[in-house]
Amino acid sequence: MSGKHYSEEFKYEVMKAYEKRDYSIKELCSKYQISQNSLREWIVGFERYGSEGLKRSTSWKPYSKELKEAAVIDYLSGELSQYEIVRKYEISSRSVLRRWISIYNSHRDLKDRSKGRTNSMTKGRKTTWDERIQIVLDCLENGKDYQGTAETYEVSYQQVYQWVRKYEAGGDEAL
Repeated sequence: MSGKHYSEEFKYEVMKAYEKRDYSIKELCSKYQISQNSLREWIVGFERYGSEGLKRSTSWKPYSKELKEAAVIDYLSGELSQYEIVRKYEISSRSVLRRWISIYNSHRDLKDRSKGRTNSMTKGRKTTWDERIQIVLDCLENGKDYQGTAETYEVSYQQVYQWVRKYEAGGDEAL
């Protein structure tokens, strides 16, 4: 059932049934043909924001690096469940927390993305053939760090990514 979107009205109907406590969570899920994960996410949103919490989010919510690390460390301590951490830190969903845990456990840096995706959406600029070769070689030397290379040379992430792909497929003549 992943990827299925439910109307606000449907979610509200389920929440009203949940509030009556006539059914267990498992019974509600069976009756309304929804997953327990979906229901738990709706409950968190509904308890925090009322019917507004049942609306589908259309915007990206920024989180500080410190908040991400605190949430992950709380989870790894084993004292709180993912649902409790989502509530405590007001994280938009459990999947966001799981992504942070995965990044943290793979020893990568939880980045502070307070301005959304603007870093990777930098407008590209014209470059010379020699410059493109230098950019590609630098990117490859740094383990295909497209974002870092793009920032260093003030070009877009997309440009760096495409140049590396072309270089790998056809050498420097492909650039």
